[in-house]
Amino acid sequence: MGIEGVGARVARKEDKRFITGAGRYVDDMVVPGMKHAAFVRSPHAHAEIKKIDVKKAQAMPGVIGVLTGKELKADGIGNLICGWMIHSKDGSPMKMGAWSPLAFDRVRYVGDAVVVVVAETKGQARDAAEAVDIAYEELKAVVDAPKALERSAPQIHPEADGNLIFDWELGDSAATNAAIKAAAHITRMKIVNNRLVPNAMEPRAALGHYDKAEDHYTCWTTSQNPHLARLVMSAFYNVAPENKLRVIAPDVGGGFGSKIYIYPEEIICLWASKKTGVPVKWVADRTESFLTDAHGRDHVSTVEMAFDKDNRITGLKVDTIANLGAYMSLFSSCVPTYLYATLLSGQYDIPAIHANVRAVYTNTAPVDAYRGAGRPEATYLLERTMETAARELGVSPAELRRKNFITSFPHQTPVIMNYDAGDYAASLDAAMAAADYAGFAQRKADAANRGKLRGIGMSCYIEACGLAPSAAVGSLGAGVGLWESAEVRVNAAGTIEVLTGSHSHGQGHETTFAQLVNQRFGVPIDSVSIVHGDTDKVQMGMGTYGSRSGAVGMSAVAKALDKVEAKAKKIAAHLLEADEGDIVIENGALKVAGTDKQVPWFQMALAAYTAHNLPGGMEPGLKETSFYDPSNFTFPAGCYVCEVEIDPETGVTEVVQFVAADDFGNIINPMIVEGQVHGGVAQGIGQALLEGTRYDASGQLLTASYMDYAMPRADDLPSFKVSTSNTPCPGNPLGIKGCGEAGAIGSPPAVINAITDAIGITDIAMPASPSTVWAAIRATKH
Repeated sequence: MGIEGVGARVARKEDKRFITGAGRYVDDMVVPGMKHAAFVRSPHAHAEIKKIDVKKAQAMPGVIGVLTGKELKADGIGNLICGWMIHSKDGSPMKMGAWSPLAFDRVRYVGDAVVVVVAETKGQARDAAEAVDIAYEELKAVVDAPKALERSAPQIHPEADGNLIFDWELGDSAATNAAIKAAAHITRMKIVNNRLVPNAMEPRAALGHYDKAEDHYTCWTTSQNPHLARLVMSAFYNVAPENKLRVIAPDVGGGFGSKIYIYPEEIICLWASKKTGVPVKWVADRTESFLTDAHGRDHVSTVEMAFDKDNRITGLKVDTIANLGAYMSLFSSCVPTYLYATLLSGQYDIPAIHANVRAVYTNTAPVDAYRGAGRPEATYLLERTMETAARELGVSPAELRRKNFITSFPHQTPVIMNYDAGDYAASLDAAMAAADYAGFAQRKADAANRGKLRGIGMSCYIEACGLAPSAAVGSLGAGVGLWESAEVRVNAAGTIEVLTGSHSHGQGHETTFAQLVNQRFGVPIDSVSIVHGDTDKVQMGMGTYGSRSGAVGMSAVAKALDKVEAKAKKIAAHLLEADEGDIVIENGALKVAGTDKQVPWFQMALAAYTAHNLPGGMEPGLKETSFYDPSNFTFPAGCYVCEVEIDPETGVTEVVQFVAADDFGNIINPMIVEGQVHGGVAQGIGQALLEGTRYDASGQLLTASYMDYAMPRADDLPSFKVSTSNTPCPGNPLGIKGCGEAGAIGSPPAVINAITDAIGITDIAMPASPSTVWAAIRATKH
């Protein structure tokens, strides 16, 4: 293995440009003649649009165009859609309400786009936007999902009677009810998973350019999957023919799921460019991001977990109400269904599970996948219930989990998933050892002597990621397959370009993908270029989300490398007058095994292109393509242990220790994996302690800035203890599992379990802010 190959802690190649300010983001893009857009957004959560008067705005300095939804519809631009069909348990399809990129008859949440203004400067566009006069008739709003189901709630979409999008179920209701009826003990809980705003470092942005001479559109956008953006905008939204639309996602400053989707702004910038004859650029300010980026989580669930007399789980019954906001976003329907309920078995051998999920419209920002997407919600529900059950049963939380672990693989759960490999006890043991779990009682006593409350909490998570077999997801309602593509080009001088449909927005693909090539061919990683994010350069691919870049994207690269290797060995065997089966590749050269005969990599590559001396019938060049469709999800799993100290006088919670023990299968770059875990755990601690989206009863977003929405800072976090074990994934050629979302999935329940342990209560709402914790402590004293 070369020092830059698989398993090496190679520093990220891309960081040089990022830390020196040389990254190129959408906001850095400048096109000759470019103008700026500002959106007029609804100040009401629910209202009818009675009149739009744009005359004053049109007359203002620098204004080039003021465009409305009626013009958009007249030009045939389509509504935004949800791309994953879910059927209710009665067989009826989900009720997808119309979502026009510019509202023209009714607005349904604060921030709904109504008018776009294009002007010479951003300031002029914003000034003119304020001059647009819109007459609204305000309607009653509802922001709480359970209340939206009440008969008195306002009707948000005519397509969805009673605001119910679908009423879906998974599992065996009869068997689960029977298990609960026969149980020796039942733990019952109400579980609320709080709504979050993703808050990527870079706000969303779009630059649309219609070239009249070429009759061609280009869209620069902050996207996690540019090919899917092109497909949807051409095939469904009628913005432009696919062959005349180029989508470019350059450097993207974080996504976390919120940049998977197509939003109104990309569509409008392209359409407005054609309407006005100028390139049109829009960059969100932070409040626009709070208002309009797809939010995450927002579940209200009830759960019953049944145990027999030996403390083995016999059944799990879950009822969930999922708030999807004012409109159905691109993948929103699959998050509380196939990405959530299918993981309710967790790491446990549960013979009977039944989940019922009702998805609901409210007058809030649309909700879709956010880091973990359904799996954090499932893990939080399961691990809070397991911890509570252990306390009710009077047994060790660790040993209750261990007793119920799945130990034989493959394991078919009652809720679709077939776990291929794992060793959950190994992660539990590693986490307990690293946390000095046995020494906690002494630390608790020491804290009490200092007037502090100390608690410890555990979470054993599993997730399904590496999305996923196209036939399988298609049978479950997905509108597209979830394969990935790769192309490997070996140039005449021996340098290599890898073109991938995966998109990097912080994951380090330019390093890890190059390490894979180094491992195979021995060429320096600086000789390997990773190309992504441009639909005119890279063949069709499905993008980055669901921790799929390694398991799916790199597997596609590995398949292309197989083809390159086979042809390279044929060329080398011909040049060396040897048998092809005797050729090995080592340290950047192709050698005849057992001899000193060799040809350098660059010389073999040059021979492929000079084509003076190739095997008979061989085509010149050295370039190969592959498409990889996974055979299964991958199933990362692990155990997290959190230890907290609470000041009972102020309610301030300090995370004094956090241990993460994960199984990610084979690892390409341990340093990058650790960074992914650190980031995910930081987000999970943020959800547990600090972050919470709040709307008032009229639908106004109260947490629309960093003054009101608390993000975790460095002093909120401890130094994490991170370790990994390895049960290789049998479902892909590299044996790797996803790692990008695990930290955000496993950490919130560990934190809340620790807080409730410290205080001596059953439950506390997230975010467990100082005031919430202080009130809980006061309540225990009465």
